[in-house]
Amino acid sequence: RRQGVRWLAVLAMAALAAFFAVRAGSESYYRMAYPLRYQELVERCCREFSVEPALCYAVIRTESSFDPAATSSVGARGLMQLTEDTFDWVKARLEPEADTGYDAMYDPAANIRYGTCLLAALEEQFGGERNALCAYHAGWGNATAWLADPACSAGGEIRTIPFADTAAYVEKVLATRDVYRKLYGDALL
Repeated sequence: RRQGVRWLAVLAMAALAAFFAVRAGSESYYRMAYPLRYQELVERCCREFSVEPALCYAVIRTESSFDPAATSSVGARGLMQLTEDTFDWVKARLEPEADTGYDAMYDPAANIRYGTCLLAALEEQFGGERNALCAYHAGWGNATAWLADPACSAGGEIRTIPFADTAAYVEKVLATRDVYRKLYGDALL
């Protein structure tokens, strides 16, 4: 009987050790899958433009998987996937006298700065992350129209997104933001 109790205790200890090993391995996996690449740039730009770092990381991970050379099928470039029209708009707002060209969107420092400035402007204009992400993905005009349409919005928030790809994008970015918050918490502030 005593030997049975010992084996039970050994099994319980092994199960507990396995649980903690899996948990540690799981967190390690998530930190690799949700990295803090370009941390100094992201944090500096997020402070400059008052954007939550977890949101910025979520956009970068969703848009380019941290590939600064990424180019989309519509020609959006870099980490935060800015189109040339969007680049021109942000440049006019951020540094109208600079000779920065669209190729700078392949430079992580320029891309993160422009993309974070855009996120801040969209959050200010549209009043929240969800609305801002709709505008980031589907464009300013579409987000404005959806906010004005009672079939799409209520209480100043876009609740029904007419474009399936934009709806999926917004949910993916928000879920990714939540993972960053959970993994890194106060380390992102």
